[in-house]
Amino acid sequence: MLDPLGYKPTLANNYMAVSIAYLMNIFIPKSGEVSRAVVINRYEGVPFDKGFGTIISERVVDLLLLLIITAIAFFLQFEALYNYTLSIVEPSKLYPIMGGGVLLALVFFLFLKYSKSKFQQKVMRFLLGLKDGLLSIFTMKRKGAFLFNTVLIWSLYLLAFYVATFALPETSNISLGTVIIAFVVGSFAFAFTNSGFGAYPISVAGILAVFGIAETAGAAFGWIVWISHIVFIMFFGLLSIIFLPIYNRKEK
Repeated sequence: MLDPLGYKPTLANNYMAVSIAYLMNIFIPKSGEVSRAVVINRYEGVPFDKGFGTIISERVVDLLLLLIITAIAFFLQFEALYNYTLSIVEPSKLYPIMGGGVLLALVFFLFLKYSKSKFQQKVMRFLLGLKDGLLSIFTMKRKGAFLFNTVLIWSLYLLAFYVATFALPETSNISLGTVIIAFVVGSFAFAFTNSGFGAYPISVAGILAVFGIAETAGAAFGWIVWISHIVFIMFFGLLSIIFLPIYNRKEK
């Protein structure tokens, strides 16, 4: 995605930047996207705004893939998933949040349109660079390879979740539809919290209980999946923090 913008960071720096990003997200939600842009700016000279824009584009594509999987899950077990969603989210509580978001967006728009301050000019320059990064998804040369690898990553993520079901007798015989639904619920819990800490096992246990899996077994399964992911993230994240400056010192 950086190639059409004129930047070709090395595979090693890209990988270590991603590993550090996942590690940062454990402690500060969504800080990983910022840290990843900072790393490739520091070691590859990619402007922060452009690098951050490509990262946001990736997240948009990830969200679309997750929504497609969610649609499949709803198709397979609509009533169960719909009732579960209503049991944990009250629509009336969402209205104030949505209204506040709309108001903040309006204030920000008016600030950009009418303010002539230096801060406004800095914000506009940042947004223009961000736009270049976002639009890189349409100008990249290997769109097919990007789409293939995106689908492959999510397929492997789902497969890892499925393989974990064989860790417990209670979950070893659940249907593929139930696996997909539990995967979707867990993915949202992982995405909208600090890497799912505490929320992931509870969410997975809650949805599995709808399909007759004992809450204790569902929670145990959720912890197995979550801990295996966190251990992997922390191991490679810490290694990347150690080796990133060493690798780039050798490169220089």
